[in-house]
Amino acid sequence: MLKFLIMLIFMIPLCFKKNFFWMVQMSIFFLFYFFMNLNVNLMLYSNLSYYFSCDMISFGLILLSIWICGLMVMASEKLFKLNYYYNFFLLNILMLLIMLYMTFSVMNFFLFYLFFEGSLLPTLLLIIGWGYQPERIQASMYLLFYTLFVSLPLFLGIFYVFFEMNSFLIYFLKFYNLNFYLLYISMVMAFLVKMPMYFTHLWLPKAHVEAPVSGSMILAGIMLKLGGYGLLRVMIFLQKINFKLNYIWMSISLIGGVYISLKCFCQNDIKSLIAYSSVVHMSIVIGGIMTMNYWGGLGSYILMIGHGLCSSGMFCLVNINYERLSSRSMYINKGLMNFMPSLGLWWFLILSSNMASPPSLNLMGEISLINSLMSWSYFSMIILMLISFFSAGYSLYLFSFTQHGKFYQGMYSFYTGVIREYLMLFLHWFPLNFLMLKMDYLMILL
Repeated sequence: MLKFLIMLIFMIPLCFKKNFFWMVQMSIFFLFYFFMNLNVNLMLYSNLSYYFSCDMISFGLILLSIWICGLMVMASEKLFKLNYYYNFFLLNILMLLIMLYMTFSVMNFFLFYLFFEGSLLPTLLLIIGWGYQPERIQASMYLLFYTLFVSLPLFLGIFYVFFEMNSFLIYFLKFYNLNFYLLYISMVMAFLVKMPMYFTHLWLPKAHVEAPVSGSMILAGIMLKLGGYGLLRVMIFLQKINFKLNYIWMSISLIGGVYISLKCFCQNDIKSLIAYSSVVHMSIVIGGIMTMNYWGGLGSYILMIGHGLCSSGMFCLVNINYERLSSRSMYINKGLMNFMPSLGLWWFLILSSNMASPPSLNLMGEISLINSLMSWSYFSMIILMLISFFSAGYSLYLFSFTQHGKFYQGMYSFYTGVIREYLMLFLHWFPLNFLMLKMDYLMILL
C-alpha cells in the first residue's frame, strides 16, 4: 500500500513542469491501473504494511477517488488553455488525492481523523481559488464551520476509545461494544454532517453552486462518501447503542429525503438541483447503514460508488453547458437538443442512471437498501416509494427542461461537444453500468 503513496508523492514535481497538464492526468490513470490489479482479500484486511491496509470497502473507495481525480483534470482543460494557475490546481488535486488515499487506507483511528479533516483544506482552496462567484467565500465558510463544529467531539471520542482499549487500530475495535450515549453522539454526528444528513445539509448546495467543476466532482464523488465510510467503520463498536437510537437518524433522513426530493422540483439552477439530489441519495444510504444488517451495508456501499460516478458525470454535463452559455439557469439552458443532439444522449444516459434504471449500480444499491429498510420497518415502505418516484420525477424534469423547448434567443456563440468531453462522459458512464457484471464481488463483500 505504501508504494502507491510514494508514487503519488513523486508525481508532485510534475505539476510544476511547463505543459505537463496531461502528463499528470496520465500518471493518475496509470496509478488507477496499478491499484486495480491489487490482490484484495474480499473478507479480511489484506495488503498490510506498517500503517496501511486494504479491505473491500477501502479498495472500492480508493479506486473511485483515483478515477474521479483523473477525470477532474480532464474536465478542467479550460484552466490549462487560459493558463489560470493550473500548476497549483494540479498540486491541489494531488494533495487532495493523497489525503483521500490515506483516509481510506490507514488502520489507525487517529490518523483516519487527521486525514478525514485534512481533505477539507484542498477542497476549500479549490472553491475559493477557482470558484466562479463572489459568494464562494461564504460557501466555503459554511463548508468549513459545519464540518469543524462536529469534528472536535469526534476527536475527543476517538481519544476516549483509545483510553478504553489502549489502541488506535480500527481492526481491534470489533472486540468492543461501547454503550455510552455521549460517545455515540460525538462519533456519529461528524459523519452525518459530512454525508450530509437532512438538517445538517445546508453547506452542500452552497458549496456545489460556488465550486468549479472539479470542486463539484470531488465533493459529490468522494467527500460525501467519507461520511459513509466513517459510519461503516464506527458502527462496529457502537452496535448496542445504535439499536436503541438508530430510529432517530433514520426518521430524519428518510422524511428529509422526501422533502428535499420535492425541493428539487423548485430549483432553477441546474447545479443546485443535482446537489439536492445527492442529499436524497445519501439519506437512503444513512438509513441502510443504520439498520446494521447485511443488505444495508451492502447496498450503502454499492450506492456510494454508483452515486460517486453518476453525480460527478452530471456535474460534468452542467459544466459543458456552462462553458457554452455562461449560465446554469434552467430558463437559459433550454432546447439544447437542437444544438448538441449527441450530448442529449449523454444527458439521457447519466440521468437514467441517476434515477436507478437498469443496468446501473444505483439500481442494485437501491434494491439492497429498500430490502434492508423494509426489513427494519414496514412503515418505511411509504417513504421509500415516494423517494423512488420523486427521484425519477426530478431526473425527467431536468432532462425535459434542458433538452426540449424553445432555445434562448440571446445565445451569441456556440460550439458542439469535443472528443475530450465525450470521452470524459463515457468514463463516467461505462464503469457505472458495466460494474453490474461484477456484482458477485460486491455481493460477497461484507
